[in-house]
Amino acid sequence: MPTPTHDDTEGPGPKWAVPPEGGWTADDLDTLPNLPRHTELIDGSLVFACPQTLFHSRAVSFFEWQLQSLVPPELEVVREFTIDIDRYNRPEPDVIVVDGDVIRDANQTRFPAESVRLAIEVVSPESRSRDRETKPVKYARATIPHYWRVENHDGRAVVYVFEREPATGAYTSTGIFHDRMKVSVPFPVDLDLTAITARRRAAGPE
Repeated sequence: MPTPTHDDTEGPGPKWAVPPEGGWTADDLDTLPNLPRHTELIDGSLVFACPQTLFHSRAVSFFEWQLQSLVPPELEVVREFTIDIDRYNRPEPDVIVVDGDVIRDANQTRFPAESVRLAIEVVSPESRSRDRETKPVKYARATIPHYWRVENHDGRAVVYVFEREPATGAYTSTGIFHDRMKVSVPFPVDLDLTAITARRRAAGPE
């Protein structure tokens, strides 16, 4: 009779259901089998994504495509991609702008945090405390210079813009934008935020 394996003795549940002593590590996200899509690692714990709202999906697509047309050639825009902050933190911002030379292989699964120029999080009800409190602290400590938080206020997009202050190593607010967002860093941006929630209308008859 074969000797039971570790997984046999734990029953039919997924391997990641019970964390190891000390928590999971950044490398584990690439090796644990059958993890749900968009799983993040925060302080050694796995964080799973809830179903997206329509606002969240539209906002992520809006910033991805708008920034693609505005970003300088030496930078790249990537959506929903994990970044290495440290051994126990590998979050997945909704949109990031990274140094272009960090993209070397189509099979990459993460970027180093020091390559990130801008991180954007679109807030969902379940992610509110992480996006407002936990992640900004970690992104600032990882020296990511710019952080934008996008929220749904009564069906309208509001963007909170932060810049890392070198003397303190923390983010400071540099603006709150409602209908139009115009900033000069990390590169010039002028966006119509009402387009995020505007309803597309069919073209009328000629």
